[in-house]
Amino acid sequence: MSFAQVYGAATLGINGCLITVEVDIANGLPGLDIVGLPDAAVKESKERVRAAIKNAGLEFPVRRVTVNLAPADMRKDGSGLDLPIALGILAASGQVDPGACRRGVYIGELSLEGRLRGIAGIMPMALDIAARGGEAVYVAPDNAQEALYAGGLTVYAPVSLAEIVAHLRGEERLAPAGRAERAAREEAPADDMAEVQGQLAAKRALEIAAAGGHNVLMVGPPGTGKSMLARRLPSILPPLTDGEALEVTKIYSIAGLLRPGMGLMAGRPFRSPHHTVSDAGMIGGGRVPRPGEATLSHHGVLFLDELPEFPRPVLEVLRQPMEDGEVTISRVNATLSYPAKFMMVAAMNPCPCGYFGDSSRQCSCTPGDIRRYLRKISGPLLDRIDINIAVPRLEYRELAGDAAAETSAAIKARVTAARAVQQGRLARYGLGANAQMGHRQVKATCVLDEGAQALLQQAFHRLNLSARGYDRVLKVARTVADLAGEERITATAVAEAIHLRNNIKESLLGV
Repeated sequence: MSFAQVYGAATLGINGCLITVEVDIANGLPGLDIVGLPDAAVKESKERVRAAIKNAGLEFPVRRVTVNLAPADMRKDGSGLDLPIALGILAASGQVDPGACRRGVYIGELSLEGRLRGIAGIMPMALDIAARGGEAVYVAPDNAQEALYAGGLTVYAPVSLAEIVAHLRGEERLAPAGRAERAAREEAPADDMAEVQGQLAAKRALEIAAAGGHNVLMVGPPGTGKSMLARRLPSILPPLTDGEALEVTKIYSIAGLLRPGMGLMAGRPFRSPHHTVSDAGMIGGGRVPRPGEATLSHHGVLFLDELPEFPRPVLEVLRQPMEDGEVTISRVNATLSYPAKFMMVAAMNPCPCGYFGDSSRQCSCTPGDIRRYLRKISGPLLDRIDINIAVPRLEYRELAGDAAAETSAAIKARVTAARAVQQGRLARYGLGANAQMGHRQVKATCVLDEGAQALLQQAFHRLNLSARGYDRVLKVARTVADLAGEERITATAVAEAIHLRNNIKESLLGV
């Protein structure tokens, strides 16, 4: 037989895609051609496959070999197609039974000596295979635990190409991989809010932000604890639901950020890119678009320290995902959408020297310097930030005092309870937090009492709130009410929401 068909898999966005590897061996000048829009890594597989077959004690056909990767109109990237290409060649040349090859899906990179290496993106591929009714998948040992989380699949983890060939020939059967006893649920965060001295107002604001998933901006002089607070925010966030954990794990699988042997992630992501990041690094990009920092922060925190130091184009590309919760990247080869429901937490100094408005040190900046510094952040971006926090310099007594601060566990309990209320109320809309609500959901769920209505009306006119600003004040007020266990939004909740939105904007940022 000179033709064979074997199944492999690749990724498209955050989803897997079944690839049919067709191999034809014909008379002609010896050579190996791969067609079907392969990228450089797939094209280079011909040399890896040739050496792996030879070093596994098998014979590479000295004839014209053509490999087609279907669907032919989808660009394939990565090295995971090495294994199905090699098996297709062996099946077409009669060294392996073609019928036996078609009973599984094969994913893995081959070394020159024929050993299997793990690749990124196994989980979405395995989920796609299971959804299509697949029964068996063959992956490298490093990827076995990840593939097992798809459920419903028999996972084999051979060490080498020779082991798979022996298994398919019936010479030495492989045993299915079993799930490791050590489940991949994260340990408790090492950082705790109790380590932060003072800053009670900032902690309260972060508690509200965590409960509702709201965006936050912290402004204050250097060394007042802005970064310290931000890095402890994950310790008070509620745990991921099963659905959220699966989404996050798929993203990190595609990005190649899962440790070998790791399964589902439980901790919410915390990403802190340097201010030299490019716009493609922030939202994703490449010939075949890959996830960026916004997507890697999905269901977690995107922390932008020293916000005005980021290039303005990089900040502006965040406006659409902050509003829509997803990133759409269009390239010649593909148009893909990645989820990006993240909390943006930003920190900045009030001026270039950092001491504008500080009671202890004199600011050395001119008014023009301060205006140029603050102008790096656009009004539309600021309008998408729900909570603004002033983080002032601490007094000596606050730092030297031995009063016990509230732990992250205590704050997290309140946050988790408030988030559970929101999930129950927003489940019919497919949402999980107040910050994700649109105008329709705000109208339906944010019921104000008379005092709250009067106060909000007054604030709307005095503060010149935009329509987006009006909705965002209501979302934060809804979260404050949820933390207090109140069904209707009171004037107290509205007052706190207005204060959190405008307490530094008018005096510092001038918007």
